[in-house]
Amino acid sequence: MYQCPNCGGNLKFDIPSQQLSCEFCHTGIDPYRFHKQKDAEENTYYEATIFTCPQCGGELLSADTDATAFCSFCGASTILDSRISRERRPGYIIPFTKTKEDCKRAYSAMMKRAVFAPKELKDEKFIDSFRGIYMPYWCYHISQKNSLSLAGHTENRRGDYIVKDHYTLRGELEASYKGLSYDASSSFDDSISEKIAPYDVKGMKPFTPSFLCGFYADIADVDKTVYQPEAEAAASLASIDRICSTPEFRSYHPDRSQLSPASLGTRCEAVDGAMFPVWFLSYRSKDRVAYATVNGQTGKVIADIPVDPKKYVIGSLLLALPIFLLLNLFLILTPGKLLIASAILALISTVIYGTEFAQIARKESGLDDKGQQYRKRYFGTAETGRAAADTGPSYNLWTKPGFWCALASFAAAAAVFILNPASDLIFYGAAILSLAAVLISLLDVIKYYNVLSTRRLPQFDKQGGDDRA
Repeated sequence: MYQCPNCGGNLKFDIPSQQLSCEFCHTGIDPYRFHKQKDAEENTYYEATIFTCPQCGGELLSADTDATAFCSFCGASTILDSRISRERRPGYIIPFTKTKEDCKRAYSAMMKRAVFAPKELKDEKFIDSFRGIYMPYWCYHISQKNSLSLAGHTENRRGDYIVKDHYTLRGELEASYKGLSYDASSSFDDSISEKIAPYDVKGMKPFTPSFLCGFYADIADVDKTVYQPEAEAAASLASIDRICSTPEFRSYHPDRSQLSPASLGTRCEAVDGAMFPVWFLSYRSKDRVAYATVNGQTGKVIADIPVDPKKYVIGSLLLALPIFLLLNLFLILTPGKLLIASAILALISTVIYGTEFAQIARKESGLDDKGQQYRKRYFGTAETGRAAADTGPSYNLWTKPGFWCALASFAAAAAVFILNPASDLIFYGAAILSLAAVLISLLDVIKYYNVLSTRRLPQFDKQGGDDRA
């Protein structure tokens, strides 16, 4: 779609030079000096190709017409459907500054520390599948202007007395925050966007479609009002910290509880659309998908890393043997001590099991992702085949055998210890059964840890028209 003016070859954005570069004659062009005729006709929209996955409905747009070999969201190997679309322009963009090679090195360095990760995640062919995607963000401009009056006090000791003096602290506040950013895509989980933050908004440039050449971009489908309260709260908290640390106020211990967004005169002056760079990789295993993301500006890496059960069991046994031999050198393992140790392990595995399921239930429901909640609230209709409150498979703790196994082993060990039978064989037998139950429970914990460290296959219900803006 963007052709070299010299030879007609395909233009791509070259990260090291920050220029458009021809794949054939290597001509370099300033992105702001090159405009497609249709993009230049109207400043509000630009023309792009929309790629849609036929399996999950995920959509990515690009300035190129090349079909992709797999879907970045669900990991399906499929030829994506494509169409030409006119998209609303965002105001700003942070161009990629980290190359794909930088991204691969950063990811590989992380995976060297992931001892129990599946071998597929470390395969060179898999790592080479990283894709550069511009994620949509809303950038909020928050202003604050108001007269402040709040209580303060000082305390001084005078002989046997503590004298407390009370003051009224007054001042004029005028503050401005520009570039408070939150992701505008329901497909980009808030837990990911928060972890790869921050972006340096000083690197934002006015948007031109030329920057998209050679990359993809997700579509903004979350209304700009969704994160406005969070942006206002973040600005207010920053101002409160600044006010209370100001030398003129600090020594009088100002009362923070009297400061709120309303008392600070907090207002949202403007909201700009922006695109931020992310290197994106998806790993699919049956009905789950894991994501690896790298901040395309800073190189910060965040990855969902499931555990290979075989690697974990082998590694644990290799680690347990020297620990057991070492303990035998310093401790005498009596039947009672062995039973107590097994009971403690059973109790720990029970607590881990319960905590893990609580986290899974919250994650699967998307309660911590405002973008997903917004999409479910407004677009999760019966026509899509999914209810708005659908949270996927049931993760009811009380129906899981691994939890009951750990709980029963703890109860049995405690009962034997309390009854204190005369035969050591009963202690040893109870301890062995308890440890076997703990092992079964821990294998179940690993299984559900992999559920926690991956995500359900996405099913997007994209809408048409201006809601993509």
